[in-house]
Amino acid sequence: MPYDIEPRLLRAFTAVADELHFTRAAARLYVAQQALSRDIRRLERELGTDLFVRTTRQVTLTPDGARLLPYARRVLDAQDELTAAFRAAPERPLLVDVGVPIGTAHRVLEEARERVPESCELVARFHSGLTGAAGELAAGRLDVSFGRIAGLPAAARAGLDHQPVRLEPMAVLLPEDHPLAAGPSVQLADLAGETLYAGAGNPQTAEWTDLAERLFAGRGIAVAEPFPEIEGSREFVRVVRKRGWSVLASVEFIDVPGMVLRPLVDPVPLSPVAMVWRRGLRHPGLDALRALARELADEDGWLAAPAGSWLPPEDARAMGVARP
Repeated sequence: MPYDIEPRLLRAFTAVADELHFTRAAARLYVAQQALSRDIRRLERELGTDLFVRTTRQVTLTPDGARLLPYARRVLDAQDELTAAFRAAPERPLLVDVGVPIGTAHRVLEEARERVPESCELVARFHSGLTGAAGELAAGRLDVSFGRIAGLPAAARAGLDHQPVRLEPMAVLLPEDHPLAAGPSVQLADLAGETLYAGAGNPQTAEWTDLAERLFAGRGIAVAEPFPEIEGSREFVRVVRKRGWSVLASVEFIDVPGMVLRPLVDPVPLSPVAMVWRRGLRHPGLDALRALARELADEDGWLAAPAGSWLPPEDARAMGVARP
């Protein structure tokens, strides 16, 4: 018999005992089902007994599981009382920059909100660009952001932690009467001679402009001349339509009237999206975001680089993936 048992294992056990369903219990704890199953197996090893009978149809408590349940509840209740007694104040809202109200970061935020208690507030900010967010994160004026971590200077990364989230396929936003708009996708080579807007002139999104310049190098594609920072999706739509730009984007992007989004192929260029936060930050909302991002990445293959895709080597290292 072990001398002590981690409360996390007891929380996993009581969640499964309450739900009698591993998927629902994992959702309740905002952890991946595989992680929950590992915790249950570890607790069973430590106690030297089976706690659940698992079949394809149902999950039930064993006699030892039923015997453990009231003890587990008392331990967890005591831990909750201890935590509450020494908590100076309720958790403050977690400020999360998702850039625009669509796409990977927004989905992670929205689904994490469904997993956290009502008392845990996740507040969205809509300021595109990780370069601009880095200083806000370091100063504590922002808690979480998303973007290309390898595009930040070493000094800006020094006080930050990150978690790889997704390798987003890139796309091009074209005027609907553009010759390349007729097909379902656009080959990268067919953009030779074109000029694409990629945020040049906006210091907040320097990491995106740098990624575009790396992608366009040697392919005869030009980055549009610098333009002042464009704030807000409505203003972005107005400026893009007025200037007749084609735009380098990701496959999930805002709708722009009169324009069409086409994925880039041969090769498929990838935009590396990481979740970034201030080192040392502790908050249940951050735990929920990280768990949800891992779950989505596992379920949807977000961190799998397709064969023949394009990604700079430093980005592959930062994202912890084999270079495509």
